[in-house]
Amino acid sequence: MLIDTHCHLDAMEFDADRDQVIEQAKQAGVQMIVVPAVEPNNFQKVITLSHKYAHCCYALGMHPMYIENASPSHIKELGELVERTLLDENKLVAIGEIGLDFFVTKQNQEAQEYFFSEQLKIAKQFDLPVILHVRRAVDEVLKYLRRIKVSGGIAHAFNGSPQQAQEFIKLGFKLGFGGAMTYTRALRIREMAKNLPLEAIVLETDAPDIPPEWLGTKGRNQPKELVKIAHILADLRGIPVTQIIEITSKNSVQILPKLAGLCTPLEVLH
Repeated sequence: MLIDTHCHLDAMEFDADRDQVIEQAKQAGVQMIVVPAVEPNNFQKVITLSHKYAHCCYALGMHPMYIENASPSHIKELGELVERTLLDENKLVAIGEIGLDFFVTKQNQEAQEYFFSEQLKIAKQFDLPVILHVRRAVDEVLKYLRRIKVSGGIAHAFNGSPQQAQEFIKLGFKLGFGGAMTYTRALRIREMAKNLPLEAIVLETDAPDIPPEWLGTKGRNQPKELVKIAHILADLRGIPVTQIIEITSKNSVQILPKLAGLCTPLEVLH
């Protein structure tokens, strides 16, 4: 059983064949797909999608690259929505996708940090893990995580240093590896995937983005590719892919505890 811990199934790239994409993932052995929101405008879409498909669950949050149209009122609305949702159902598994991105621009750094810290407070209030977007801002993200103690989470598409990886692990986080790891030229990422504690790693696609090497840089990524991604990690570490699948699935359930109640096959992991 595989768990795709980060997949934007609500994206328009899947509008034409979403049913087929999810069925192909299921047939390939991907038993659960976590769909993180990126802005208030798509909160309802990820909720509706997760209700429609048994193999999907979701996270709610505001991505640092989508905060230009956000306001402090959206923070209040997010907190209220999380509270209502937690009372009504169990498919909300995390706050995310949240974080900092100083690769595109640092001109709105103050705004990014405001929305990040306020969403961390929501995660802490409701004892939810977080799904982090971190790009060119690892140390800044770690600073906020030390200041606002949340119940762990996932550093999605991890691309920091081994030392920074250890800092996330100390704070109770798992590290997400996916398509970037499949490129033979990605020496630093592959080295970390090979050497970091396997108990700290979860698998993801970030579909439709970060396509693996076999799809080409312009190919559409999708959840079924997680199977080949797992094989790449197994090859890098020199262990059977069945062991990769078992351990990364356990890791996913550990860091996103509400997954345990969503899919019957997860029971074999306890």
